[in-house]
Amino acid sequence: MLTSPPRAVPSSPTSSPTFLFSEHATEHYQHAIGQAVERVCQQLSRAPDPCSGTSPAELQSIMAELDLNTPLHDLTAVLDELQCTYLNDAVYFHHPHYMAHLNCPIVYPALVAEVISSAINTSVDTWDQSAGATLIEQALIDWSCEKIGWQPGADGIFTSGGTQSNLMALLLARDHFCETRLDHCVKTQGLPPGFERLRIFASEVSHFSVKKAAALLGLGHDAVMPVACDSAYRMCPQALRQALRDCQQQGLVPMALVATQGTTDFGSFDPLPEIAPICREWGMWLHADAAYGGGLLVSPNYRDRLAAIELADSVSIDFHKSFFQPVSCSAFVLRERQWLKYASYHADYLNPLADAQAGIPNLVDKSLQTTRRFDALKLWLTLRWMGADAIGELFDQAITLTAQAHLWIEQDCEQIELLHKPQLSTLVFRFAPNAELSAQQLDDCNRHIRRSLFDSGRFALAGTQVGGQAFLKFTFLNAHTQLSHVQQAIDAVEQAGEHYLQTLRQPAEACA
Repeated sequence: MLTSPPRAVPSSPTSSPTFLFSEHATEHYQHAIGQAVERVCQQLSRAPDPCSGTSPAELQSIMAELDLNTPLHDLTAVLDELQCTYLNDAVYFHHPHYMAHLNCPIVYPALVAEVISSAINTSVDTWDQSAGATLIEQALIDWSCEKIGWQPGADGIFTSGGTQSNLMALLLARDHFCETRLDHCVKTQGLPPGFERLRIFASEVSHFSVKKAAALLGLGHDAVMPVACDSAYRMCPQALRQALRDCQQQGLVPMALVATQGTTDFGSFDPLPEIAPICREWGMWLHADAAYGGGLLVSPNYRDRLAAIELADSVSIDFHKSFFQPVSCSAFVLRERQWLKYASYHADYLNPLADAQAGIPNLVDKSLQTTRRFDALKLWLTLRWMGADAIGELFDQAITLTAQAHLWIEQDCEQIELLHKPQLSTLVFRFAPNAELSAQQLDDCNRHIRRSLFDSGRFALAGTQVGGQAFLKFTFLNAHTQLSHVQQAIDAVEQAGEHYLQTLRQPAEACA
């Protein structure tokens, strides 16, 4: 059998210019990328748990010994060091026992895109820096708007995540309200007299980024009015109407409403079919925060849970959650392209007004960022390679698993208290044994369970508070996670809980 001769390993560059990526460095580039990929693959093959359970102090002691002013000058040595400082103790979201936050395993077509986009290093702020990348991003924005159900004339921009998207939504809502209702231009004149009366409405379980955005926009946390939820943690339309009447009686001015489509803790959907008419009646901007639930836009089975999302004025979508893309990959889209003018600025050296008048597509015209990565390429390659239905099926599997886990716990786990019936892929619960425990002891027990499981490295679960009480939370986004993995996790929760109860009993037994 004929075999190819072994390929020579290129020696490390010896001068700074040779490290620059160009046609002269392709051999070194290919070798280095190959070495890095090999390290990652080796780590995945030998990582039995989602995390190592290391402590900050342990890693800080390793970091303290490093001298950043003394380079290692050798890729193998650099990767060996990285193994100790990062790879060994990273949290691996692809593992079926990772059930904590809204971190998804990622599809490898998107990783191919990352290799390409990082090497070319396109910045998609202006046409003369990006060319075809601009058109790819715009095509994906148009595709997203079409999936929502908007007519031509809708638009948007890729963002760093839901927090930035929500900020952009409320910025446009504020400026649109001030222009159309107060004849005031915030962009040039600043906040209008009486701005402290403006109010934003959101459910009591909405994302914290709504309050952060209000603060950044000069309105303050107090401008966000929490609206009561029903038993399924959805905004209650009757409570909204009452909150609006109360607001009016106090001389306050309703400006915008954020309807969450997939809350972080409960995966609940504020009822847009009932909320949208109320917003129209009161002249409020309606923003749908679908950072989590936006994946249902391509769901074969659960798309109806986004009912009436087309009635929103703007929408947040995190592709790096339920579309299985690497961080960061998100979008802010809105029903009317003209509203993006509130975020625009024309710099003579970068995106002069003459470019816009000539039809040159400079995406910085509608972005809060200037320099911006070509994150759209990840979603583009995924759609062109896998297809939208395949992405939706992955998310559907996570939603189906959550329903299965809820049913099994409800029927078979006497020591587990379920808080809600899931609508998406999160499940809030807690260890609640029959033993007589104070409320504080029960909270401490559940916090201990989460810490002990993470410290062991075996399972990564999230924790939250509901009504001042401590709960645990599963978040499922991994199609490799099966009901058997959930059952193992619940067994571990109960074992950790029983162990904690033993520690409570020991002092009492010692006294006896």
